[in-house]
Amino acid sequence: MVPHRTARPARPAPPPSPAESPAPPAAEADAELDRRKAAILTAVVSEYIETAEPVGSAHITGTPGVEVSSATVRSDMAALERDGYLTQPHTSAGRIPTDKGYRFFVDTLASPGTLGPAQRQEVRRFFAHVHGAVEDLLGHTSGLLANLTDYAAVVVGPTHDTATIRSVQLVDLGPNLALLVVVLSDGAVEKRAVELGADLAADIDGDVLASAAAHMTAHLRGRTLADPGTVPDAGDVAFDAAVRLGTQALADLASAGEPENVFVGGSSRMASAFDAVETVRSVLSILEQQLVVVELVEHILDRGLSVAIGSEHGFEPLASCALVLAPVSVDGETAGTIGVVGPTRMNYPRALASVQIVAERLGERLGGPPADGSDRGR
Repeated sequence: MVPHRTARPARPAPPPSPAESPAPPAAEADAELDRRKAAILTAVVSEYIETAEPVGSAHITGTPGVEVSSATVRSDMAALERDGYLTQPHTSAGRIPTDKGYRFFVDTLASPGTLGPAQRQEVRRFFAHVHGAVEDLLGHTSGLLANLTDYAAVVVGPTHDTATIRSVQLVDLGPNLALLVVVLSDGAVEKRAVELGADLAADIDGDVLASAAAHMTAHLRGRTLADPGTVPDAGDVAFDAAVRLGTQALADLASAGEPENVFVGGSSRMASAFDAVETVRSVLSILEQQLVVVELVEHILDRGLSVAIGSEHGFEPLASCALVLAPVSVDGETAGTIGVVGPTRMNYPRALASVQIVAERLGERLGGPPADGSDRGR
């Protein structure tokens, strides 16, 4: 089943501007951590991501980079707590990472992580066999990303601001009616009904429509919907009438605006990702709206981030969440965004690897199959 899609109405109020939102700690701020404290912090974050249980010194003593006594580890963990990287949920418990601790962990990852052989095969198989319209592809892609990460996945489809016209077709649908079909460079297909009118229908048959569409394609190819240019007359009454009706339908299509294709897959997985029922309800409510998530995606990418953790994105209802995002590029142009929404206790290496590979493969698919037919999946 294709995940829920919503057509985007007027935009809700955007999240706070970057100046109003807390920025991620600068890399220089983490210079205070010596190698041992950094190793301890990394071990605590990794253990907590794995177990969801507060981490005590005994769990990480002896791990790589932490070959010291348990007392030394406890002392360093206390220092990390004072510096804001860790917190203690209650007295005598172990410690858990703060947003600042997660940020350090993400910023110091050696690589975005790698997917296992089974996951890589799943991605290859998906893009080798998925078919249908762009909307179907985007919807199914959100499901793929949710399966790979076990988090909710968001796929924002391409807008047509920069997409150019590849071809135009005028299809005869019977008495007095035709269908304008426009194929765009981002892979989208836009359609609009064309009323021929009783006085023209007898003279505009399928052959005239096909010739008029070819004429339109010759003059519109490479132009955008917003600025298609003009299509000259050819001197034939019926032919020129068909062209004018087609160009008017094209103008109507552009002026009507486009719903932004937004797909959310795997939102039900949120129930197992958070401990507090109220948190689950809040997150599911946001995901159900979808449009607020899209505003967040744009806001985060505008700030040059690919990962926003907790309060970094400046949106209180999702303060317990992290978002991992990547733009989808087609021929060097941004043609959408994909990402995952999960708890701050997210498996960041797996999420980053999944988002990166799916974004790359989706961009390849939207731009057409690779010229050499090769599989570029990792």
